[in-house]
Amino acid sequence: MTTTHTLQTPEADIVYDVHGPAPAESPRPPLLMVGQPMEAAGFGTLASHFPDRTVVTYDPRGLGRSVRKDGREDHVPAVQAEDLHGVIQALGVGAVEVFGSSGGAVAALALVTAHPGDVSTLVAHEPPLVGVLPDAAAAERAGKAVRDAYQARGFGAGMAAFIAMTSWQGEFTDEYFARPPADPAQFGLPAEDDGRRDDPLLTERSLAVTTYRLDVDALTAAPTRIVIAEAEESKDALTGRTARATAERLGRQATVFPSHHGGFLGGEFGYAGQPEAFARKLREVLEG
Repeated sequence: MTTTHTLQTPEADIVYDVHGPAPAESPRPPLLMVGQPMEAAGFGTLASHFPDRTVVTYDPRGLGRSVRKDGREDHVPAVQAEDLHGVIQALGVGAVEVFGSSGGAVAALALVTAHPGDVSTLVAHEPPLVGVLPDAAAAERAGKAVRDAYQARGFGAGMAAFIAMTSWQGEFTDEYFARPPADPAQFGLPAEDDGRRDDPLLTERSLAVTTYRLDVDALTAAPTRIVIAEAEESKDALTGRTARATAERLGRQATVFPSHHGGFLGGEFGYAGQPEAFARKLREVLEG
């Protein structure tokens, strides 16, 4: 059973879905699944592997069904954290468990920083925090090149540049920057420019996510059990490196999860991972 709810705030209407038993009837705390810029629909397969407990998914403000009323277009982790805090309060059952993916992992870390009592366990899967890397300046330069490609030539060029950046192994060296622009056709992407420049992944709208600065003192002092997860296929790719570096900042080792950066996906976006194995590992970590 799934019910849809709207948390109305002065700045945005936050839409979230409650799957499975009612929160008060769940044998474990609700499991909140958070993505960014991915919306709730991306967690459909993963949520289906937890039919025994309440799972909550949501659309971040300004994405999908969560309509903004503040006239802004940026995606700021601290702001998203307050939205998540509001959703958790609306559930009315105390602290929840959180699985955060990519930018959602950053928002979840911001949530624990601001409201540590909201979350009993956080599994933060590959937060793309480039500031924790030893080559942070070069990583930021690579990200800017992606945004520049999108602004100059549209979605296909921008996404091709993004894929090339996120699949690069190791630090961003002169060799990386000397490569020719990525060819959209190589990744099955359109070469023509559709004229749009509003993609949340390829613009500065989400820059606050990748440049978010961890409050290590607040996170280590929080009562929340924080698990930083890395994908076994990421190896030395960008998000694998940021996951390990984030874990090191917090004085722990990253926990390896199956598959790739979207390893929990089924057929939602045509880039399936290993959702059954991923869900099994997530359950093991949450119950461990």
